[in-house]
Amino acid sequence: MARWPDDDVILYDGVCIFCSRWVRFVAARDKAKRFRFTPIQSEYGAKLARTFGIDPDDPDTNAVIHGGEAFMKSDAALTVLSLLPGWGWVRMLFAVPKLLRDPFYSLIARNRYSIFGKYDSCFVPDADLRARVIE
Repeated sequence: MARWPDDDVILYDGVCIFCSRWVRFVAARDKAKRFRFTPIQSEYGAKLARTFGIDPDDPDTNAVIHGGEAFMKSDAALTVLSLLPGWGWVRMLFAVPKLLRDPFYSLIARNRYSIFGKYDSCFVPDADLRARVIE
């Protein structure tokens, strides 16, 4: 399994409105500023995506690097949430088999643009969040 030298990095689709809202949701609750973010459209994000088998031109998942390991689909979302203050209870959702969690995740991911919309270019975060974005 590939490893990544940076830790607690969230890879997201920067033109996806839902994905960008996810980044803002996490950043607002991550008081320790543990997580950093990288859009898949950036050079760094595309390299990270390719390392873990995600097509940067047609991403079907977000990912989080935690402990040097990549978590994708529902594992990524649950890992991030479980590391946020007050969200530790989410860990119990890992008991639900991936065979049940991931198809639901994939359904939303496949239809995210038609459900939530799409930006013409990567969203531009405010200055505070911008300091946590790796490009």
